[in-house]
Amino acid sequence: MMSAHPFRLFLNPNAGMPGTVVLPDGGYRRARAEITSWPGYAPTPLREFPDIAAAAGIGCLRIKDEAGRFGLGSFKALGGAYAVYQVLASELARRGIAANARSADLASGAYGAATAEITVTCATDGNHGRSVAWGAQRFGARCVIFVHETVSQGRVDAIAQYGAEVRRVPGNYDDAVRAAAEVAAARGWFVVSDTSWEGYTQVPVDVMQGYRLMADEAIAQWSGAAPSHVFIQGGVGGVAAAVSVQMRGSYRPAPCLVVAEPDKAACLLASAESGEPVAIPGDLDTLMAGLACGEPSLLAWQELGRGAAAFMAVPDEAAVDGMKLLRRHGMVAGESGVAGLAALRLAAADPAARQALGLDAHSRVLLFSTEGATDPALYAALVGDG
Repeated sequence: MMSAHPFRLFLNPNAGMPGTVVLPDGGYRRARAEITSWPGYAPTPLREFPDIAAAAGIGCLRIKDEAGRFGLGSFKALGGAYAVYQVLASELARRGIAANARSADLASGAYGAATAEITVTCATDGNHGRSVAWGAQRFGARCVIFVHETVSQGRVDAIAQYGAEVRRVPGNYDDAVRAAAEVAAARGWFVVSDTSWEGYTQVPVDVMQGYRLMADEAIAQWSGAAPSHVFIQGGVGGVAAAVSVQMRGSYRPAPCLVVAEPDKAACLLASAESGEPVAIPGDLDTLMAGLACGEPSLLAWQELGRGAAAFMAVPDEAAVDGMKLLRRHGMVAGESGVAGLAALRLAAADPAARQALGLDAHSRVLLFSTEGATDPALYAALVGDG
């Protein structure tokens, strides 16, 4: 079992309460139809780890491995690029150029003269920006990505290779979100954000509808009795909300959903404790760069505030332990990709947490390794494997 690390666990008192439908099924069906039609689409593998399950004292552990998604290295390829398509198609319709342009039409260059005049933008810790840049390149739009000061140069270079202009701004991820929104408003650009706020919801809905495909694939790949528990990364909450919606719609009863966050950026746990969305201050200095978010997505919180059974805050050291463990078992997972594994292993080793979450020898746990080595140099430094 893993070395002991401190963690925080908060059981959600509002779990199971009725609430607003955040992600309508019709929107998901449209997202699935478009994304699965893209060249290079293939379901990512669902891997089983009996030895890790036995060490954790549970019956089954399966991990959805997103490292190969569209060659971008993370699940974010599903959301950002699809939202770029939606933005461009809507703008072409508004301009009277094409009423119902499909993504294949845009990728073919059929409307290239028009899309070249459209600029999409967002803030990123790395993976979402790469997806937006990839989508913009594929569909013929200009792209400007904002990153905060601690985003690694490796991740910046990975975004720039898709033709995007990358601008570094002071502060943390949430500061970069505000910078992107301000510049976009001044210049008539289109923000393709994976987080939502008052008055800005449609694009993040499209992003999350894309994310649902990852969970849908995992459900189709799962065999035997349904998963009893799902551990999923937090961040602003978009992917956790997408997974929550898909699990609740597919299983009765729904699996126990546990949202895992870095202990230095646990805005969802703080929101659960407060009973409403709250922002946490500070530089959010965590190795789990993709989860270094201090402000929850408004829409994601509307789902997680009732769909999540519990929230956990885990230290960076537990994430590194998880990366090394998976590497020994032949799987590459990045820092943000192992938050759910870190949370599971910490909870499974703690008698009180085990009891609180109902983890036992019969538990069937589904995890999502949401990224591979998206910064290869950092991965090699942390795992000690070139």
